[in-house]
Amino acid sequence: MQHATQTSVPMSYSLRLATRYIVAAGIAGDVVECGVWRGGSAAIAAATLAEAGELSRTVWLYDTFNWTWDTPLDVDELQLPSGDMKLADLLASVTDSVQEEGSDQASVLETVSATGYPRDRLRCVQGLVQDTIPGEAPEAIALLRLDTDLYDSTRHELEYLYPRLAVGGVLILDDYGKYSGATKAVDEYFAKLDEPMLLHRIDTQGRIGVKTSATKA
Repeated sequence: MQHATQTSVPMSYSLRLATRYIVAAGIAGDVVECGVWRGGSAAIAAATLAEAGELSRTVWLYDTFNWTWDTPLDVDELQLPSGDMKLADLLASVTDSVQEEGSDQASVLETVSATGYPRDRLRCVQGLVQDTIPGEAPEAIALLRLDTDLYDSTRHELEYLYPRLAVGGVLILDDYGKYSGATKAVDEYFAKLDEPMLLHRIDTQGRIGVKTSATKA
């Protein structure tokens, strides 16, 4: 699946463990990923569910598909270790060289369904999340992974999907500490909650947390 994901080994392993956890703990709800790229992370979750014989959850895949970057993203230098500009340059170069474009729905579905997960349980939702969510979204979510990089999309996803994340459900954030838009959106959203989530650091840009109480704004 390495051709289909750019996430680090710690991020990929954390997603696998989180998927195993929602099965073992009996957390009700679907699996949701916003920002799919080529479907590698979704395939990790789907393969883990298939291995566990957990085939009833719908895996929701939100993306514009076939996108291309037309503007550079702001690397969040303040979040990088010791303000290391060499690391900032490296991250920016990886973004420019590898993340130039996404994949179409058919390719993503082929990648994810190759894990053995039922194709009729995979649902691609094409378009900006600001346009598709909450109109097309599950009522209950057990695992929520956000990877759309930008402020507007990340904030919108949290506003409408985090309240649907079950108590005991897992939130995984990509790009927190890498891109300033995603970082700002997350910080602002959780600052307004009476009971914010403790986000544990996976790596430079990954954070994970378990929801411990119902959302109260």
